[in-house]
Amino acid sequence: MKNKMIRTMLIMVSIILLAGVVTLVIIFKTEHTQKKSSPSIDEVVKSSVDIDQMTTNLKDNHIVQISIRLEANDKKAKEELTKRDFQIKDMMIDELSEMTSKDLQGEKGKVKFKTDLKNRLNKVMQDGEVVNVYITSYVIQ
Repeated sequence: MKNKMIRTMLIMVSIILLAGVVTLVIIFKTEHTQKKSSPSIDEVVKSSVDIDQMTTNLKDNHIVQISIRLEANDKKAKEELTKRDFQIKDMMIDELSEMTSKDLQGEKGKVKFKTDLKNRLNKVMQDGEVVNVYITSYVIQ
């Protein structure tokens, strides 16, 4: 009787320990995957495309000079963005022509511009997607 109880307790303790080890392995693997999911700066540079400075009118007749850098999710998407340079500039002009200088002066306006541009670009992208839009130069006159 005692022997049976000891064996049952050992089996239960073994199962609990095994469950704990499996849980720890899953937690550490998940943390490692999450840390690795954000790209390094070298990866960002390799998957980015610069859009040269352009000058256009805003809705309130002010002028903006702006340059951006688009970060794609992979090499194919970067190549597609390079080919779509003229479409990107057209979309930028469309977006900016609906904004006033006041809209662009604050952080909210810049974030809105970047988000709207990213969403428009992702609608036409066939190979991958735009992950981030960075404003690299910006002057309003």
